[in-house]
Amino acid sequence: MTSGAITKRTQVGRAIPHEAAKEHVTGRAIYTDDMAPRLANVLHAWPVCAELAHARVVSIDTAAAEAMPGVACVLTAADLPEGGTGNVGAARLDEPMFPDEVLFHGQALAWVLADSEPEARRAALAVKVELEALDPILTIEDAIAKESFHTEELAIERVAEGHADLSAALGAGRSLEGEVHVGGQEHFYLESQAALVYVDEGGQVMVHASTQHPTETQHIVARVLGVADHAVTCQSLRMGGAFGGKEVQANLWACVAAIGAVKTGRPVRLRLDRQRDMTLTGKRHPFLGRYRVSHDDEGRLIALDIQLYSDGGWSLDLSKPVLFRAMFHVDNAYFLPSVRVTGRVCKTHKTSQTAFRGFGGPQGMVVIEDAIDRVARAVGKTPHEVRELNLYREGDHAHYGQRIKDAGRARRIWSALAESSAFAERRAAVDAFNAANPHRKRGLAITPVKFGISFTTAFFNQAGALVLLYADGSVQVSHGGTEMGQGLHTKMLQVAADALGVDLETIRMMPTRTDKVPNTSATAASSGTDLNGQAVRDACTAIRERLAIVAASEFGCAPGDIVFSGGKVFPVGRDAEAKSFGQIAKTAYLQRVRLFATGYYRTPNIHYDEAKGVGKPFHYYAYGAAVTEVEVDGFTGQYDFLRADILHDVGDSLSPLVDRGQVEGGYLQGLGWLTREELVWHPETGRLGTRGASTYKLPTLGECPPEFHVELMPRAAEPTVIGGSKAVGEPPLMLALSAREALRDAVAAFADGAERVDLGCPSTPEAVFFAIEALRSSQSADQAAAEE
Repeated sequence: MTSGAITKRTQVGRAIPHEAAKEHVTGRAIYTDDMAPRLANVLHAWPVCAELAHARVVSIDTAAAEAMPGVACVLTAADLPEGGTGNVGAARLDEPMFPDEVLFHGQALAWVLADSEPEARRAALAVKVELEALDPILTIEDAIAKESFHTEELAIERVAEGHADLSAALGAGRSLEGEVHVGGQEHFYLESQAALVYVDEGGQVMVHASTQHPTETQHIVARVLGVADHAVTCQSLRMGGAFGGKEVQANLWACVAAIGAVKTGRPVRLRLDRQRDMTLTGKRHPFLGRYRVSHDDEGRLIALDIQLYSDGGWSLDLSKPVLFRAMFHVDNAYFLPSVRVTGRVCKTHKTSQTAFRGFGGPQGMVVIEDAIDRVARAVGKTPHEVRELNLYREGDHAHYGQRIKDAGRARRIWSALAESSAFAERRAAVDAFNAANPHRKRGLAITPVKFGISFTTAFFNQAGALVLLYADGSVQVSHGGTEMGQGLHTKMLQVAADALGVDLETIRMMPTRTDKVPNTSATAASSGTDLNGQAVRDACTAIRERLAIVAASEFGCAPGDIVFSGGKVFPVGRDAEAKSFGQIAKTAYLQRVRLFATGYYRTPNIHYDEAKGVGKPFHYYAYGAAVTEVEVDGFTGQYDFLRADILHDVGDSLSPLVDRGQVEGGYLQGLGWLTREELVWHPETGRLGTRGASTYKLPTLGECPPEFHVELMPRAAEPTVIGGSKAVGEPPLMLALSAREALRDAVAAFADGAERVDLGCPSTPEAVFFAIEALRSSQSADQAAAEE
């Protein structure tokens, strides 16, 4: 029974700062590794790393290291607890903690535990490892040639009416073929991977971890130790960034620390420095996309045949769902009447690539944008004309069968942004600039984004919450989501405050712990607010309705007439008689009313048939568009980003300041991936050469366009989501596609009438320079042939 008690929306929708902003900027915020000094007798862990990408482990001699000062022990396979698995693989048991075969350069083979980190580091150098070298596989092409794969071929296919099969559709118009390599990306979260584990007097294993998925970390630690899940508690206080890199790859470090804590009886701290973090952890998946596309004379797409290959690295990790999301998003915001998209995850001897903001979707979108540009040049139109021509329309369905709800929103955003950014006028200005400047060219591009929201693995689409109301009216809220700087806790505070009708100061957000909310999903897939917000509101609503009954008795009215607002409780129209929220809470306690509640939510109607390639994998879509303008130096390939204009769909924002920050940050992180951040592995040894900020080029303030206009789409409520809001974590990253396409536009300006512009990805200054040179060489060759 519901009471129908009334609350007013006063907190949701407010542009308030991040709930821990002051702690972040003053340095008072505590992270996992900061808790180690609070414990006595802590041991510090350091890895013994392999110096080959592929080898058989012949022997490991730890005697010299264990004899060194301060060393407690060196963990090897012999230290695995009885009944434990010794394997941290999340999707497949293919990640041994102490491998007998080296599968990537730098892989940890053993772990030194010592009284201090310097002592552990010195001792790690004393461990003698004998390896027998084996041939490594280091590229996608090599993996394809040697048939080295983690998965069987995945496929989605649709053929439009009027065509017998895909071959017939591909032959129905003009056709072209293309290939595009898409680079990976380092997460480069500010807080590196960290874990702190101790065992209490009752044998409970307490894991403090910088993890996006405390429940999975709890489960895998328990599995490695050979104990039940209830014997392990995992807490994620906060993270200094994650971006997907701590979804499953936080588990190994927690397990190493847990084994050490169980073996020694002492707390164990493990924190990777930047070089070790970049050497040992997975990245965004590099992709190889090959396509054949048919189109009509106007540039309208008829059919595509797309092959996607991802570099999964040495273990499966999350590579299969990452590949599936890439396959789901090869359409971006464009209607593909007939399409076949196939995919395979390649197995190479490199780090195990993992979740990263966008989770495969960005790589799939790069492929379709490459094809769209090729089609536009083939029919003699501008890319933005062909993009607009192919945008989804109301009533269209994606190639996997789901109806594209609110497809018209993509077109409205496109039109509104084109107008607000003065795209047509600037297009003319860019053309005029290019005509007057032979050695510097400008480029301008507008690109759309359509991104599906939900975990594509259906059972992850659920969340829980626990809300405790104390007799003085103060509230504690626990939920299954983790805070990594994205503002999830801020939004949960606003949701809880409005649901209870209290001020934000009344509520305290508690650290995410598996002994408060069990069986949680990872904070990923941009679903943290959607799932946990509904669960928090569910719990708060249950408490409020109990209080309404108590208040109704106090005021002599119906429960449905009770108003909760601003920390006051009163009947409708009787504001002057209001009592404080705390007074009603105290009365409820004295009347023995239950003042705590659990909340739960699961996303409805999510399903996908992998065998048939048909289903509804997403609850809804988030849309956006961006315009970027660049200027390129023809002699060096160096470029500047001059201006960016963004219009993005976040529904009715729960927290506009937080959401605006996510849009800005997402665009810049995407800009880094597509234009600056290049991962370089040695072609023979497999050693990662870009292992720090000195060699790995991150975007900085210098890459931020001096003109940066960001607007959130108004009047954009999504009625099926908490507060009418939409997910904002991942979709903005793909807005940076406009930056790469603007660079392509500028490169093309160095050779009039270029029918094809092959541009590396990431489009570094070197890649831009070589693209310009290739066009110039091609143009010279064409001129020479014409003269002959």
